[in-house]
Amino acid sequence: MATDEYLLERLRNILSTRNVVWTEKKMFGGDCFMVDDKMCFGTYKGGLMARIEPEETDELIKRAGAEQMIHGGRSMKGYLFIEPQGYDNDQDLDFWIGKCLAFNPKAKSSKKK
Repeated sequence: MATDEYLLERLRNILSTRNVVWTEKKMFGGDCFMVDDKMCFGTYKGGLMARIEPEETDELIKRAGAEQMIHGGRSMKGYLFIEPQGYDNDQDLDFWIGKCLAFNPKAKSSKKK
């Protein structure tokens, strides 16, 4: 699936506006945004992959376009897949990125030592 350059620019703008330092990596066939060397969110199969507080999953999947993320045939705890209708407007995209950034300090790094 082709990378949505417009979505990437929107994501970068949110991070810049919030004064967040990040890096980008190609991952899961999309673009992953890393904050503090931890996966924070990214593009995935035409939508948004959001790394969130696992305890908030049941509440957050009630939002439009949100569902539990499945990768490699298994459910990924603490990750949601958001369809484009769930972040089409800037307010919704900012909500999701805010959730990801709020969880990031608690997230474990998968960085190899």
